[in-house]
Amino acid sequence: MNQLLARSVIRGLITASNSSRQMSSSSSSPAVAAATTILRRFDEAAVVRDQSLGFGYGGGARWGRMMSTAVEAAAETRDQKASGAVDEKKEKEGGELMVSSYWGISRPKITREDGTAWPWNCFMPWETYRADLSIDLSKHHVPKKFLDKVAYRTVKLLRIPTDIFFQRRYGCRAMMLETVAAVPGMVGGMLLHLRSLRKFEHSGGWVKALLEEAENERMHLMTMVELVKPKWYERLLVLTVQGVFFNAFFVLYMLSPKLAHRIVGYLEEEAIHSYTEYLKDIDSGAIENIPAPAIAIDYWRLPKDATLKDVITVIRADEAHHRDVNHFASDVQFQGKELKEAAAPLGYH
Repeated sequence: MNQLLARSVIRGLITASNSSRQMSSSSSSPAVAAATTILRRFDEAAVVRDQSLGFGYGGGARWGRMMSTAVEAAAETRDQKASGAVDEKKEKEGGELMVSSYWGISRPKITREDGTAWPWNCFMPWETYRADLSIDLSKHHVPKKFLDKVAYRTVKLLRIPTDIFFQRRYGCRAMMLETVAAVPGMVGGMLLHLRSLRKFEHSGGWVKALLEEAENERMHLMTMVELVKPKWYERLLVLTVQGVFFNAFFVLYMLSPKLAHRIVGYLEEEAIHSYTEYLKDIDSGAIENIPAPAIAIDYWRLPKDATLKDVITVIRADEAHHRDVNHFASDVQFQGKELKEAAAPLGYH
């Protein structure tokens, strides 16, 4: 930079000398000669420097190609960033949202058995199943011990306001029931998970079993929402009940897991009763037997022409299974054992 500046100054001096009228013989002037000599030396030094950097003797062309390549690379990087931002939310043919796979996360192509595209993100085909409709619906745990009686009376008391508010609106009742029924499995699974981490021990599969139960109950709710559109005050009620029940059950499970599981067992017995009444109203014509929602057909592997009655039947079978699992968990702990000592019932919700 300093050499370029010096060369510019000297050339300016030479030009000024040549343009002066008083110095017609400036070419022979000692000052001009000295300036010309200095400029030549600067030029020679610049040539040497440029050759060392690849600029001289054809280096100018190489330098031009290097600059052109650098500019093209920068432009390409800019274009890639711009296209990445644009493609981050772009729709494919058919309206499916495509998200940029910058992190290497992309959903593989999943199809149904008939070859059509799998439409659900909330569950996958390998998580679907056929409910065991042969399960005994009439089982009942007779309360004999004090804690059993406490659990039984608690559930019966909780049913009173539900009967008053919903009466025979079993669609809305089922929706409310599922928002509550999905809480115990999540709370129990979470606390057992944390205990497993604290004590460096396995849970005997109960963490997974209880979380599967919570997920299954949530899928019940997703199905019921397709059937019954909740009103604003019902949503507010759900918010209130869930907030109260979650915290109450959390404290209860910390204090007495066997009582907590017994209460859930009795809640599931009440759920079986409610769904049985729901089916009676469908059979009597009080509730229209509409086609089953698409989400229910895929989740329970129901036939394409399945109806509301088929959906309620499989949900009731699920509730019977949850009843058995929670009463079994309570029995294990009433015997003075830990859940990890008894194999958890996995593989069926």
